[in-house]
Amino acid sequence: MNINWKRIEVFFEFLVFGVVVGVIEDIIAVKVATGAPITMQVVGIVFLIAIPFAILGELIVDRVDFVELFQKLVRKNRSDK
Repeated sequence: MNINWKRIEVFFEFLVFGVVVGVIEDIIAVKVATGAPITMQVVGIVFLIAIPFAILGELIVDRVDFVELFQKLVRKNRSDK
């Protein structure tokens, strides 16, 4: 039970961090790309958009071991030659 709670805790820590970073980078992108003033409405919209991407990032992307995939691809390419 303790291990599962720890996994859930880590998941939510990364999720919150992902949302915070996503909101910050999206606000910067909105300001640079459009020059629009940053209002609470803009922050709210950006926040709502950042949530699903943070969830996807935590559930899918963070679970993939890209180093292992890269090593497999390199080994496969070497064996094909």
